[in-house]
Amino acid sequence: MTVLSIILQVLLGLGFLMFGFMKLGSQQMVEGFKHYGYPTWFRVFTGLVELAAAVLVIAGIWIEGLAVWGGLIIVVTMIGAILTHIKIKDSIKSMGMPMILLVLGLVVFILNF
Repeated sequence: MTVLSIILQVLLGLGFLMFGFMKLGSQQMVEGFKHYGYPTWFRVFTGLVELAAAVLVIAGIWIEGLAVWGGLIIVVTMIGAILTHIKIKDSIKSMGMPMILLVLGLVVFILNF
């Protein structure tokens, strides 16, 4: 395991813990998912998936196989986020963070595969 991978795993893990918890309780996320046209259960599901990905990439520091799964979940989730922004005809600027997270998740996946 490389130092780069460990740093990315910590950053992604902490970020996705924050994003996941925000989806479970933040009024901003409630409004955001309404704007995207998604039901409440999908917001909660997405939050739980992000929390699981966070746990996997952090635990993957010690068990590399878990980082692979966490990175894969992040990649798939960010593809969904990008497609959502495309669906609602959002600006490219709005897709910046999901694109960055997609790339970082892909790097973690590749480094630990």
